[in-house]
Parts: sequence; structure tokens; C-alpha cells
Amino acid sequence: MTGTDPLPPAGLAARGFAHVDTWIFDLDNTLYPHEARVWPQVDERITLYIMELFGLDGMSARSLQKYFYHQHGTTLRALMDDYAVDPEDFLDFAHDIDHSTIELNPLLGDAIEKLPGRKLILTNGSRKHAQNVAMKLGIFDHFEDVFDIAAADFVPKPARRAYLSFLDRHKVDPAASALFEDIAKNLVVPHDLGMTTCLVVPKTPDPFRDTAEQEAVVAPHVDHVTSDLAGFLGKLIGPAA
Repeated sequence: MTGTDPLPPAGLAARGFAHVDTWIFDLDNTLYPHEARVWPQVDERITLYIMELFGLDGMSARSLQKYFYHQHGTTLRALMDDYAVDPEDFLDFAHDIDHSTIELNPLLGDAIEKLPGRKLILTNGSRKHAQNVAMKLGIFDHFEDVFDIAAADFVPKPARRAYLSFLDRHKVDPAASALFEDIAKNLVVPHDLGMTTCLVVPKTPDPFRDTAEQEAVVAPHVDHVTSDLAGFLGKLIGPAA
């Protein structure tokens, strides 16, 4: 690992980002804190979808949902492969949430805007979901585009194919890019491809997520760890950048 919080305001070069011309961000639990309660709503909607699809009670649907997730990477992938579920129908249902809990984040918006080069969102969610969330955060206009699960032909991260599709679609040189992501396993392939990686962890534990997915992992595929994305990026583009 080449850096963890807190980091001195040493700028892009001192932190190993001087070569980066493309900045890539995951959406859920990366660009917003868990206090925004976005993901718990999506998670609950997915459970409800399974309840209605299979006629299950809440506990049984929840167990099946988590089984699908761990076996296929996303619940949607399992439902598509094994039950011919319409992905657009699923995504519309899952992302039909209340966005009023999301607060503007001017510090994050300012930091992203000032990053030198291109900025892209890479998400296992839908484009509509990414746009809705990013607009509420006040950061959507800073991004060139959103690469969503549909653009990946519904192949989710951490599958290598998903990243290769992204790189090809947007003509991104992985060796000149940085990826910010909240799940450590989703950084393995990007690091192998040559990306600089940063794991975004919560400042306080999120009770709605698996503990293992919130850990500040120390591993060769994790170059940096931060619990304050806006602060981390702000230091990159500070006076010494």
C-alpha cells in the first residue's frame, strides 16, 4: 500500500497520481456516505422484488438474495441467468427510492471538478440511478459519462470482462487512470490491469452492509485507503498539486 489516511498535502506527484489523466469512480457507498441511506433502500427493494417474484416471506427472500449475490456477483445476474428476469424491469424497481436523504456535497464537487483530466462513473447500478444520486450530490455535471450495468452487458464488477468493456468503450488507458471503489475485491482486476486503486471505507461502520465489505484492506491490489473521499481528492488538487 502506498498511502492511507491521513495524508499530508503533498499534491499529485508525491502521492503517485501525477500520471493519472482519467479518474474513475464507483457510485454506491463510494460517492456518498452510508448516512445518506441510499443503499439500504435499494437493498430493501431487491428483497421485495424477490418476495414478489417467488412468493416468499421476507426472511426467506433475504437469504435467497444474499445467496444470489455471493454466487453471481449481483442478484440481477442470477435472476437473468436462471429465471429470465427482464433486467430493465428489475433495475427500475430496485432503484425506485427516496432521494431526499442525499445531501449536497460541495467539497466533493469542487474536488472532482478540479481533478486534471477525464472523470467517469463505473457502476453495477443503472445509469438513471447514478444520475439521480449524482445530481442530488451536486456532482453529476463534473462527469463525462456513466458506464452502467447495461453498458457492461449486465456483467457486473468484479468480472474482468466488465472492466475491459469499460476501458474499450471509453478508450481509457488503465496505466493512466485511477479507480475509487468501496469494495476491495472490485479493485483486484483494475490493479492487475495497471490502474492506481483507492479503497473508500466508511468513517463509521454501516449496519446495513457486511462487515467484510467495509474493512480497510491491506493488500497488494489496494494502493490507497480513505474514509474521506472529498478530503483525499482535495489534498490531491491542493496548493502542492
